[in-house]
Amino acid sequence: FPHVSRACSGKLFDTLERAVTLMRIAATNSGLLTTVNVIRRVDETGRNATDEIKRLTTEEVKFEILLPKWNYTLIPQS
Repeated sequence: FPHVSRACSGKLFDTLERAVTLMRIAATNSGLLTTVNVIRRVDETGRNATDEIKRLTTEEVKFEILLPKWNYTLIPQS
């Protein structure tokens, strides 16, 4: 959604609240507004992928160069 990108461009996300506020102010000229919901659930660390995820992906996960721990792609099988 490019309007969210513009609302957040150049801003520092130093708190969750600031990020949410910036995303909520995004709107279009035709009146489309954004809704932001924060999921505060903390997932268990060290969990393995489910059999379903393993079935849908290849053996290899593509890790991005920038922050690979958080930026990766699961490639669907052909």
